[in-house]
Amino acid sequence: MSEDSTMRAPEADRRPHLLRAYLSSPFAGLAPWILMSLVTGPGRFDIAVWSAFALSLATFVLSHRRGSSIKPMEVFDLVFFFAVAVFDLFADAAVTDWLELWAGELTNVVLTLFVLVTILIRQPFTLAYARETTPAEYHHNPLFIRINYVITWVWAGAFAFQTAMGLIGDALLHDSGNYWTGWVLQYLAVIFAFVFTDFYPDYATARVRHEPTRSLTELIDWLPVFVLISGAAGLILGGISSTLAWVMVVVGAVGELVVISLQRRQRAAAARAAGTPTDTPR
Repeated sequence: MSEDSTMRAPEADRRPHLLRAYLSSPFAGLAPWILMSLVTGPGRFDIAVWSAFALSLATFVLSHRRGSSIKPMEVFDLVFFFAVAVFDLFADAAVTDWLELWAGELTNVVLTLFVLVTILIRQPFTLAYARETTPAEYHHNPLFIRINYVITWVWAGAFAFQTAMGLIGDALLHDSGNYWTGWVLQYLAVIFAFVFTDFYPDYATARVRHEPTRSLTELIDWLPVFVLISGAAGLILGGISSTLAWVMVVVGAVGELVVISLQRRQRAAAARAAGTPTDTPR
């Protein structure tokens, strides 16, 4: 849904739209897993899993109070986090310690398998969310279905990559909180999957219609800011050397200036092609 740049809805009016956008996005199904990965840590596994279950339940209730269809991932979230939370209640200290150590790998393996199963049964998990924002006449369109298969495969790859990074950190480096394998590279994969989810439908549709497509640089134009933030976080938290952290901050800042310059040139070129003034206020 586009928003006119000259008109801004009052904050109270925008909140329902934000909630609707959240509930109709794959982020709604993934948010509990992200929350768990942020909260979990030594002595916090029970808090992490119950928090994830609470968010799953809240998302499920809000979604269906708004009349949305039942989504497989919402049900899966509820069942998985409730089962793990109940299991943890009766687990001894040794089992809880094991869960705390391997929680990241466990959740990523389960997510990867879930996504792959939805592909195998020919119901990629993104379909349920895409149908919420796409007119019904397109729900069986081959292009619509193919787009969702591609996006779901990207998510499967992101979760598999996260699993691999977690295993490297825990099994090889013996450092579950490693700056690179435990945080930066894992979030890099998730952010790319989210960006691809937003980018690919328009790109694929335009290609089929032989229309101008969105630039592929949009898939990575967020990367400089990510590098800058990662460097700043490493500097503050001490996850990496201060020298490397400052290099990342500088590289990220310079990269963002380059991205802004390229975007301005692309807008100017598009305006010239459309025959509109290039100095129109934005």
